[in-house]
Amino acid sequence: MLRPKQLLEAIRRVRSQSPTHLGDFAVLKADALGAQANPEVLAQLEPVVGYYPPIDLEALSQLPQGSFGYEYAHHMQINHLSPFTVSPDLDQVARRNVFALRYAITHDIFHVLLGFDTSYAGEIGVLAFAAAQNYSRSQRLGLWLASALYPIMAPGQIRNIFANRRRGLALGQQARCLLSVRFEELWALPLDTVKQDMGI
Repeated sequence: MLRPKQLLEAIRRVRSQSPTHLGDFAVLKADALGAQANPEVLAQLEPVVGYYPPIDLEALSQLPQGSFGYEYAHHMQINHLSPFTVSPDLDQVARRNVFALRYAITHDIFHVLLGFDTSYAGEIGVLAFAAAQNYSRSQRLGLWLASALYPIMAPGQIRNIFANRRRGLALGQQARCLLSVRFEELWALPLDTVKQDMGI
């Protein structure tokens, strides 16, 4: 169900240009547009309801090279990204729509685990993975739209866009449900170990 007032609040927060409001925007926007997890996925998200611990990139960058946390921090730093944070006043929305919260927070984690960069080709790889994991009907629609639009927006990446789409779909079908994993408790492990445990 569309929530217009909430969509306006999402836009207001992102226009404030505060980095702490990017997570708020992602959660409010997804929830306002009615993005919901499929029922069979929702049942698996119980371990992460209300779970959104802060992520300290500086601390993670001090972990050993090759560790999950170090590689995530490196990815974020070289791409000039900040982890999404969610304001305490959105706790009710976060608990009501755990899918919107968890997908926003783990999106960049998926990039690291799946080996996709942040180009259009990389983004479609992550989206294809999420669609194959069957998190939400909205992601299947998003993948269809991205498959039509990204080649127009980035014609130089056409080959990689479709290669990553195929690879993302294949990885999504073989991996366990990543959306339900508390990745923030695995930072110290080797990235290869985490990937293996996730079926990637």
